[in-house]
Amino acid sequence: MSALNWGQNGRRGAMPRAGLGASSWFDRFVLPKMLRKPMRTLGRLGRGDFTAPPFTATAMTAVLMASSLTYGAYLGGHLDGFVQDVTARTGFAVDQIKVVGNRETSEIDILDKLDLNGWTSLVGFSAEGARERIASLPWVEGVAVRKIYPHLLEVRIEERQAFAIWQRGSDLSIIERDGRVIAPYIGGDQSRLPLLVGVGAPEHAPDLMAKVAGFADLAKRVRGYIRVAERRWDLKLDNGITIKLPEDGIDQALADLARMDREKGILSRDIAAVDMRLPDRLTVQLTPEAVTARDAALKEQSKMAKRKAGQQI
Repeated sequence: MSALNWGQNGRRGAMPRAGLGASSWFDRFVLPKMLRKPMRTLGRLGRGDFTAPPFTATAMTAVLMASSLTYGAYLGGHLDGFVQDVTARTGFAVDQIKVVGNRETSEIDILDKLDLNGWTSLVGFSAEGARERIASLPWVEGVAVRKIYPHLLEVRIEERQAFAIWQRGSDLSIIERDGRVIAPYIGGDQSRLPLLVGVGAPEHAPDLMAKVAGFADLAKRVRGYIRVAERRWDLKLDNGITIKLPEDGIDQALADLARMDREKGILSRDIAAVDMRLPDRLTVQLTPEAVTARDAALKEQSKMAKRKAGQQI
């Protein structure tokens, strides 16, 4: 009979029947399959028929020592280090790191924030702690750190989006569209970003830049947006010309400027600035070289006029 029955006749330790001609419930009880072998072993142990396997004492000693060491490490506050050492030496040491999504953030800075050494175990490594440290880096908007057993760490970075370079005095910073400072300006590919100058420039620049973008030929030539007295804007073009926009009516001023450039090429002339602050007039400021050339031309015209006058006398 494959099942272990309690109270059967002829078995040692059988329970007495409850009464003549009646079977107790023990005669009909069958243990679940998973408990049969443990119960047989327990029965043999109770009868003195059980023989321990070889090295049982050694194994029990090792378990006792390991338990004692673990408990001692816990009491001494060294349990994390103990777990790190044990698991690292059993094949769980971090030896591969995969970084994804970083463009402006240096991998060296990311690795430094992971705070790894040659025996850091993936089991005891705190992914949340590493995530918080990496999130403190300037360009990082979001980060996920994932443990992939047995020995790989994956770091996924989502970076902040650069909008412009903001100049305040001698300080240059990279900012987001909402004006938040990301990091100091260090050159490189960031030099292609538009330059904002002055107090209050980041807050008002997006609206102005959207208006300038409506005039494609002009927009591609603008290199700087200068906030003046926190009231109005100057535009700095790629050839050095300054466009002084009015405080109000910027849309009309830009439309007039674009029209004059199409018709007369005003932005390609040897001028220093175009003053559009007054609604009823436009003033052009010549460059020093243009002023010198103009003065020389006027003097030459004056001499020619005098010669003609002398010849007539």
